[in-house]
Amino acid sequence: MALIPLKIPPGVYRNGTEYQAVGRWYDSNLVRWFENTLRPIGGWRIKSTSAMTGKCRGIITWRDNSAVRWAAAGTQSKLYAMDVAGVLKDITPTGFTTGSADATGTTGFGYYTYGSLSYGTARPDTGSVPATTWSMDTWGEYLVACSNTDGKIYEWQLGFTTPTIAAAITNAPTSCSAIMVTSERILFALGASGNPRLVKWSDQENNTTWTAASTNQAGDFELATPGSLRCGKRVRGVNILFTDTDAHVASYIGLPYVYSFEKVGSGCGVISAQAVAAIDTSAMWMSKSGFWSYDGYVKPMACDVGDYVFNNMNMNQASKVYAVHNSAYGEVTWFYPSLSSNENDSYVTYSYREGHWAIGLLARTAGTDRGVFVNPMMVGTDGYVYDHEVGFTYDSVSPYAQSGPIELGNGDNVMAVRSVIPDEQTLGEVAISFTARMYPTSAETSYGPFSAKAPTDARFTGRSVKMKVTGNVLEDWRVGVMRLEATAAGKR
Repeated sequence: MALIPLKIPPGVYRNGTEYQAVGRWYDSNLVRWFENTLRPIGGWRIKSTSAMTGKCRGIITWRDNSAVRWAAAGTQSKLYAMDVAGVLKDITPTGFTTGSADATGTTGFGYYTYGSLSYGTARPDTGSVPATTWSMDTWGEYLVACSNTDGKIYEWQLGFTTPTIAAAITNAPTSCSAIMVTSERILFALGASGNPRLVKWSDQENNTTWTAASTNQAGDFELATPGSLRCGKRVRGVNILFTDTDAHVASYIGLPYVYSFEKVGSGCGVISAQAVAAIDTSAMWMSKSGFWSYDGYVKPMACDVGDYVFNNMNMNQASKVYAVHNSAYGEVTWFYPSLSSNENDSYVTYSYREGHWAIGLLARTAGTDRGVFVNPMMVGTDGYVYDHEVGFTYDSVSPYAQSGPIELGNGDNVMAVRSVIPDEQTLGEVAISFTARMYPTSAETSYGPFSAKAPTDARFTGRSVKMKVTGNVLEDWRVGVMRLEATAAGKR
């Protein structure tokens, strides 16, 4: 009898063919690899006392000057504030222009070249209007926010017992795509005044002064880019501005120019206004050309699941992609709509501490890291705000990880497996199942599931197997290196 260790490296590999994932994990859902063990992610519970109207595509948390904790979230039709108890208050500004929960194609007049195609032939879709998203930041203890559909910049000056509503900032530009507040306490308006390349900024410490003068630091600059501004993030003393085609850095230099602008990356434009996660000293984002990072330089990120993710994405609704940072585990998760959905129902996670990827299914439209609140908070497609990484309940779904082919021996002999010797923290908390085959294109035969007890009888033969580990209980289980007890059974 030989003991064959199933020592599978952490993370999912899903590029190319299934056989290329030999000896790797191939599929997963609601699990992570952390500190050399496979384990379930934390569960969730409802935080808000009521649901929002519409689809949330922007959320932020902060503390005011009295250390009171707040959250704000925006949908295509509403802007909400939420207190620590989860009570939502409607703070939608007067005259707010309602947007769209979904991206819409543009096939009307002016969206194709004159004389193309024959008369009476339907023109192809040549563009789209993105789903409504909110960019949010804090101006001191106040909230500042902008919807890309409405285009006005609003400020909410707190007030919950007698709630106030958000109001447009005096003199601020309109028809904006997004906003951000720099570390110098200057408010940026991106895509300002209907110009997709124009950056306007307010005076320092004064967001009502926007006209440049020798007595203030207000100003504007038009980027040299073929793209349209989508969002901005603060990273390591600089401000990164993202268009749908490239990335630029705005560096504070003081009067008379106030900011200098430099293109730092081409062909790396952000896929959506919320697809960027800022992580203190770096930023990571999803582009239509893959995943990218900035840590002083823009670099492509090697991705073990990129082929799967981009072939599985509904690109017509890509403007809904939302990045969420989970600092406790050193992860960035991007939620996106799969090919079979118009709404976010899938995710891909990168562990930047340990350098591997995971995939899965989870319907979340927006989210934010822990820090202000004890747990990360995310918003479901049902409009409720959820606390995450709490408990181990998953709406009746079981976490699992499935390997790619694992060759028994050298892969030339048929192996007869007699039992499994599990490596689990608490035996019986996971179930193990196998599929075996004789060669990569032959039919598979399934065996199990088996309860992981030491040892576990599991009798089957094959040249290669795939192993699936599924959570049996709603607990914080751990899985290490399973071993198969097997003997050679010949070459056919």
